[in-house]
Amino acid sequence: MTARSALRRYLLVSFLTWLPPGLTMAVMVLLMTDRGLSLAQVGFAVMVFSIVTIGLELPTGGLADVIGRRTVLAISAAFTVAALALMAVSTTFWMFLATGVLKGVARALSSGPATAWYVDTLHDLEGPDADLKPGLARGGAVESVALLLGVLVGGFAPLAVPPAVMTPLALPPLLGAAAGLVLLVTVLFALPETRSLEEHSRHVGVHPQRVGRSLGRVVRDVPATVAEGVRLAAGGPLLRRLMLAVAASGVALAGVELLTPGRLAALAGTAELGSTGYAVVAALGFAGSAMGSSIAPRVAGSAGGSVRGAVAGVVLTALAIAALAVTAGLDGPPGFAATGLAYVVMFAGLSVTGVLCSEMTHHAVTAAQRTTVTSTSSLSLQAGAALSNMTFGTLAGQAGLSATWSLAAGVVLASALLFVRMPALRPATRQPH
Repeated sequence: MTARSALRRYLLVSFLTWLPPGLTMAVMVLLMTDRGLSLAQVGFAVMVFSIVTIGLELPTGGLADVIGRRTVLAISAAFTVAALALMAVSTTFWMFLATGVLKGVARALSSGPATAWYVDTLHDLEGPDADLKPGLARGGAVESVALLLGVLVGGFAPLAVPPAVMTPLALPPLLGAAAGLVLLVTVLFALPETRSLEEHSRHVGVHPQRVGRSLGRVVRDVPATVAEGVRLAAGGPLLRRLMLAVAASGVALAGVELLTPGRLAALAGTAELGSTGYAVVAALGFAGSAMGSSIAPRVAGSAGGSVRGAVAGVVLTALAIAALAVTAGLDGPPGFAATGLAYVVMFAGLSVTGVLCSEMTHHAVTAAQRTTVTSTSSLSLQAGAALSNMTFGTLAGQAGLSATWSLAAGVVLASALLFVRMPALRPATRQPH
């Protein structure tokens, strides 16, 4: 396999991983309410998804480091197919709750293995000093493109289905299940395990592709791998700062996404038109995210390194959220336009910072710990989002959108201090070949 071939496979898997959630994003809440769920029940189902995802982030990351990236990604794809197929036919609160659990498992399993596979493969081909930025940047861009296309297709697909044939809002989940099936087949045939992970697996006594491996041995090895990842993330000054920066991004992202739909619904006059407007604004945001991921290496080069490039992304994000706060009082088309523009800039800034922080994280760990630490990063993002969801809704009701988004901008801007005098980046010692 060549570096170019590895990149193509990584990009294809990244696209297919994020296409299913993109397809369901615009209709998920509408489908649940259309089938009789109250908003409180919808919120509880979404909360269950978040709880399951957060609870499984680290264990599933450790599992990928023990039994292999391909195996975990294939299991994730299978859970995605089951979750979205169930969503399409769900008619009760408990069925949608089960959907949330299945989606949470799929999300936790998919967090990190594809990126870890690409990084390990590139290290095997080009050595530990291989430049990760271009591939990681393109991976981030492809993920954003998948979400962008998914949210647009999922938002408009119900218009093409006569109600007499099927519930129009059920079509996007069915499309998502089909995309998940394509992902499952692709993972099984396109992602061979890397040499680094195979050698680590032999070292701990568990070969990823050994049919007769002991499940008990795998389960015993996962906690040890997880504990090592937590120790690295919490004990190393570089990783500790990077995890805190990711958490700040989670606070900002959730704070904006929590309050924007209501803001747009108020501008449009109805919830239906507001949801359509939000789909367009979200698509613009994903376009900005793709652009930010693509230009991250150039930003790092122009700024004088990944650390300064990440700071530039943080500042850009803070300015975009501040713009949302300033324009929170605009009505009509100017309000929509201001929100869309802020989304483009905010997501571009988040992606620049995300790609460069990801690069620094991968350089700081070994192949045996890579997926676990990546899952720790995802956990940090969701922890920040959970904090935002718990506080910003109440704050907005009492102090208004402008004050709430101003606070979010302040949190993001303050996180730039984490990059001041950042500890020197030294590539981690890899497993011997």
